[in-house]
Amino acid sequence: MEVVNALGRRKTSVARVYLTKGSGKMTINKRDYKEFFPVAILQGKVEQPFNLTDTLGQYDIKVNVAGGGINGQAEAIRLGISRALVEVSADFKTLLKAEGLMTRDPRMVERKKPGQPKARKKFQFSKR
Repeated sequence: MEVVNALGRRKTSVARVYLTKGSGKMTINKRDYKEFFPVAILQGKVEQPFNLTDTLGQYDIKVNVAGGGINGQAEAIRLGISRALVEVSADFKTLLKAEGLMTRDPRMVERKKPGQPKARKKFQFSKR
């Protein structure tokens, strides 16, 4: 096994994940993942594919992520890791699919319409 790479997306975040055999070192944008995601919930999202497949500490991960906020980035990384693990072993696909980690979340921000302050919000109506 050389380097397995996969792409993960969520909202406007794009994560390129590079998976290699190793000791479990995870780097995101050349920083440790615990430094990049200081919140435990986001760290859990990133680790979720490994916890489900019992492969925590078996692979080194290098991630380049751009766009969106921290939650979108964490979920984009999670999808990328899941896709990379399936490339390594097809047995993981059923486990990850059952938890919904193999599906790209299609929800995006609705565009702002002209003549309105936001996508759905309208200016206050004045009868007179």
